[in-house]
Amino acid sequence: MKLLADWLPILIFFVVYKTVDLLTATAAAIVASGAMLALLRLRGMPIDRMQWISLGLIVVMGGATLLLNDEVFIKHKPTALYVALGLALVLPRLWGARPPLQSLMGQQLRLPDTVWPKLNAAWALFFLSMAGLNFWVAENLSTDAWVDFKLFGTLGLTLVFMVGQVAVLASKGYLREDKP
Repeated sequence: MKLLADWLPILIFFVVYKTVDLLTATAAAIVASGAMLALLRLRGMPIDRMQWISLGLIVVMGGATLLLNDEVFIKHKPTALYVALGLALVLPRLWGARPPLQSLMGQQLRLPDTVWPKLNAAWALFFLSMAGLNFWVAENLSTDAWVDFKLFGTLGLTLVFMVGQVAVLASKGYLREDKP
């Protein structure tokens, strides 16, 4: 359900953009994002901090796009989100806290304590790289190309990165059930 909440607004944005226009797609994404979190809440499911941040960003940056009739705001919403994700993984480490990924995923993924900082750093670097890439695409390519990148490029790169992380962890033997 969380995956649906994260990706459905993006898919709706894409379809509405391709069939109508950017402003209508932006409004649809704002409504879809709010509706998905409302549905999660009604079903008694937890809503994590990043989902709230994403909703806030789509409302603020999408709202600015609608109010000012300027696509630059919606095009840089993913940049802002990726920077927020990257910083959420980096900043706690600067204060000596355990890796945020370990706090988030430690129950689902059992890894040695020495691996978590590396995995955390890899994801932080990925998110910050995605922020830079989205910024570049938004500034240098057409809106059509950016919309295609937002759906296919970010999804594809995220899947490739995730598969790569799983492959590295598996090659080191960290994903076996008998590992502590």
